[in-house]
Order: sequence, then C-alpha cells, then structure tokens
Amino acid sequence: MITLFGQTYPWNAPEVLLIGGAAFLLLLFLLLILRAAGRSAQMADPLMREIGWLSQRVQQLGDGQERLSGGLHHVSEAQAVSQTAMVKVMEQRLAEVQRQMGESLHGTATRTARSLGELQQRLETIDKAQANIEKLSGNVLSLQDILSNKQTRGAFGEIQLHDIVQKAMPKDAFTMQATLSNGRRADCLIHLPNPPGPIVIDAKFPLEAYEALRRAENPRQQQEAGQLLRAAVRAHIRAISERYILEGETADGALMFLPSEAVYAELHANFPDVVREGFAAKVWIVSPTTCMATLNTMRAVLKDARMREQAGAIRKELSLLYSDVERLGARVENLDRHFGQAAKDIEEIKISSDKATKRARRLDNFDFEELAPNDPAKVIGPTAAE
Repeated sequence: MITLFGQTYPWNAPEVLLIGGAAFLLLLFLLLILRAAGRSAQMADPLMREIGWLSQRVQQLGDGQERLSGGLHHVSEAQAVSQTAMVKVMEQRLAEVQRQMGESLHGTATRTARSLGELQQRLETIDKAQANIEKLSGNVLSLQDILSNKQTRGAFGEIQLHDIVQKAMPKDAFTMQATLSNGRRADCLIHLPNPPGPIVIDAKFPLEAYEALRRAENPRQQQEAGQLLRAAVRAHIRAISERYILEGETADGALMFLPSEAVYAELHANFPDVVREGFAAKVWIVSPTTCMATLNTMRAVLKDARMREQAGAIRKELSLLYSDVERLGARVENLDRHFGQAAKDIEEIKISSDKATKRARRLDNFDFEELAPNDPAKVIGPTAAE
C-alpha cells in the first residue's frame, strides 16, 4: 500500500503506476540532461524548454491525481449511501416477511383453536346423545316394569285414554272415573245426548297373552297363546257389557280401549271371531287411533245436539228481532213524514220571506213628495192576494 495526497492506494493501482512512470521519465530526462551538460552551450536552451514542459506535465499529472482522488472519494460515499439504502430495504422486507409470517401463524392458530372448539362441542353433543340413549334405555326398562304389573298397566291405559279424550272432547263433555248407579266406576264416561245417551269407555290391556303369542316358536305354542288371548279379550268384552251398559242410564253400547296398536291389529288380523263377538255384545274395540276418530264423531254429534237445544231460543230471538225491525221501519216512516212536513213548512216560510222582501224594496223606492195628497189612485196598498 502507498499513500499519495492523503489517499491510500495499492501498489498495483493505475494511479500509482502512472505516477511511478512519470517519475521514471523525469529521472531519465535528468540523466539525459546531465549527460548532455558537457555538450555545447547551444543545446542548453532546448533542454531547459523540455524540462519546463516536463514540469508542466508533472503538474498536470498531479492535478489529475487530485481529481481522481476526489472521484474515488465520491464513488466511495455513493457506494456507502447505496449500501445503507440497501440495508434499510432489506430490513423493511425482512420486517414485512416477519409480519406476514406472524399473521399467518396467528390465523393458523386461530383456525386451529376454532376447529378444536368445534370438535369439543361435537364431543359434548355426542356425550349428551350417549347420556340420552342411556336414559332412554332406562326408561324402556322402566316401561317394561310398568307393563309387567297389571295395576300399573291399567293406570298406563287410563292415562293414555285420558290424554286422548282431553284432546278430542270439550271439558264438560266427559267425566273420568265416573261412578254409575250400580256402583261400578268407569274409566271414562262421555256425556252424549239421548239418543244414544252417555257412553262408557273402559281401558283394557291383555298384554300377557299377546306377549305369549309373540314368543311362540311352534304351531302348538301359537295355538295355546291364541286361546289365551281369545279368552282374555272375551272376558273383557263380557265384563264391559255387564258392568257399563245400563238401560235408561247409559247408551246401548260401550267402547273397549286397547292402548296398543299392535294388539288391536293382531285381533283384527287373526281373531275376527272375537271382534264379531264384541259387535254382538255391543262392545266396540278401539285403539288410540280409532278412538280419536270415534271421539271426533261424538264431538260432532254433541255439537249438533247442543245446536238443536238452542234452536228454540234462536227462533225466539229471531222473532223478537223481526218485531224490532218492524218497529224501526214504522219509526223511520214517521220520521220521513215529519221531515216532509218540515220541508213543506220551510218552503212556505221561504215564499213569505221573498214576498216580504219585495214589499220592503218597493217601499224603499217610493217618492212620497211626488204623490198628491188627494190622489188615492196612486197609493198602492197591499192586495188580498198578497
């Protein structure tokens, strides 16, 4: 390294080589001058001129060296500024990339948390469904326990019957657990008008015989279970016919309510003889569906009967209404006649008012000074027509 004019350059720099060459040439010329010193005096002047020229060239080379040094300094500063700007740009881009990566990571974390929350909710829903299934299984077992006992099974049928009747009939059209004159208590008594009269609905549920029929594995067991079901239903029909069909108190028939559509379908499909025996005893077997349809028919009959009961009162009210309308018509005619007379009186009053106005106008136009005192012919007086 070498320092020139306050600037440091390497040995192989063009500036150093240029200055070194110039110095070498200067020394060469000096040697030539020294060698030629011994020559004639005539050669001194050209040599001095050459030396002066060489001095100028050396001065120019120095100036060029200074300008080159300034340019190199400017380039160095520009390079430093450019490097600083590039560093700032890189820092900004790095910050932007870090921000985008942070946002992406935050969004991913948010979505992951949301997915985990939804998964947790689904797991909770599955747990609730599992708990409901376990509860339902327990309820099914409880229902089986209820139906296995005759008393609880009877209460189950009565509750179902009450729910159906309450939905189909008005509150004053039925009585639950009604006691008849023979001391028997009916599950439900529908208050229908005569005929047919109040009708009893009694709930029966021959579950044991039906389950035995369902469990039968061979024709013999099916036959035995069928006989048990037939006997149970016949006993229920006979008991309802004897207890709840009372002449003069109830209708000439009763309903046996089966709280199971399956038992009802089994009777009608495979035991039509039992159903016919019920018809003969005037005991009609109904299921929850057919009971609702029957009660709706009874409701229509009850509505029609109540309308017939009110028909006399309706006719009486219509007669009174007709009389009121006639009186109103007569009073309207009288009022119209009064209005006509008042209109006539107003018209006559208007005529008299017009005549009085005309007379007042004529009196206002009279010139009493022009009339002769003894000229009665010119005095105009009122006429009889006026």
